[in-house]
Amino acid sequence: MLRTVEFHPAALIDAEAALEWYRKRSERAASRFLAELELLVGRLEAGPERYPEFHAGTRRVLFRRFPYYVVFRCNDLRIEVIAVAHGRRRPGFWASRLDA
Repeated sequence: MLRTVEFHPAALIDAEAALEWYRKRSERAASRFLAELELLVGRLEAGPERYPEFHAGTRRVLFRRFPYYVVFRCNDLRIEVIAVAHGRRRPGFWASRLDA
């Protein structure tokens, strides 16, 4: 059984901000960013345990073409995306979301 992937509301804002940043520079880059995010979400559904533990009960998966990663946690029923984070900006900014 596949677990559903749900985005924390702030993680949606993260993803939308990154997408908008790329869109202002290149529609093609924005399309590629979105396609890669969708691919990663599909991979999370198929096997979230394949990704290494990261911080405080989370795991992360790196984008291949972009300097971003997805922070998530999972249980038997769902996978929650906590953040779509830039690899070199504000490390750990999302940690307060774990309490929500």
